[in-house]
Amino acid sequence: MLPNEILDSIKRALEEDIGTGDATTLSIVPPEATMRGQIIAKQDGIVAGLDVARATYELLDSSVDFSAQLADGSRVARTGVLALVSGRTSSLLTAERTALNFLGRMSGIATLTRQFVDAVAGTRAVILDTRKTAPGLRLVDKLAVKLGGGGNHRIGLYDMILIKDNHIDYAGGIEEAVRRARAFDSGLAIEVETRTLEDVNVALKLGVERILLDNMSVEMMAEAVRLRNDVVGTRHVVSLLEASGNVTLETVHRIAETGVDFISVGALTHSAKVFDVSFDYLK
Repeated sequence: MLPNEILDSIKRALEEDIGTGDATTLSIVPPEATMRGQIIAKQDGIVAGLDVARATYELLDSSVDFSAQLADGSRVARTGVLALVSGRTSSLLTAERTALNFLGRMSGIATLTRQFVDAVAGTRAVILDTRKTAPGLRLVDKLAVKLGGGGNHRIGLYDMILIKDNHIDYAGGIEEAVRRARAFDSGLAIEVETRTLEDVNVALKLGVERILLDNMSVEMMAEAVRLRNDVVGTRHVVSLLEASGNVTLETVHRIAETGVDFISVGALTHSAKVFDVSFDYLK
């Protein structure tokens, strides 16, 4: 069952597209007409968003029959059939573009995510997304990352305290920023962005739950891992290390080999190419 936030996103997308009515379909298709169609992949990759596509048709017309031919997160080859859809012709044609938009975006994100996940196979690193998602589609984008084998960083500003460079500069330093965050007593985990190895040492001494290694070289990240490992067993909280900043498919394996726990990749959601899918009429 999809969360209400995703269902609301689907409803808004349908309303945006349909407006006062699908003029083309209304003028050409008789209300009683029915049809069958299939959604096919036009490239190789990872399919994601079949449940969202199903919900798109069903929110418009609950009588539509949507039969997924694969599970979300499955690998699909070009020309592979993703789903069979049947019902009122008007409903299928009106919902088509919205359903394909969700399916194409989500499958593109999942496909890129799987490429990053495969690139770090054999290491301890977990690939994470960021908040660089399409406005209004946060949960849709993050669901696609999970279906591609990645993990979700914080969902929003409310479920983790992430003290970034501007917070640190405003507070006058990492120590004061962490002190204020802890005094807030939210019960949330605290992550601190660090720019230097000195910052890493400060964050380790403070015992924060996670340390963000921002735009560090591979050599600096490896040293940060060594510093963290040196204090394991001497702290109540073992700080997990997250690498971030300009991570690419070409660099991600070297980063993972340093021993960091997480690698966050904004490109998963802000730069994934839309997966090519189409809906074909079956006579």
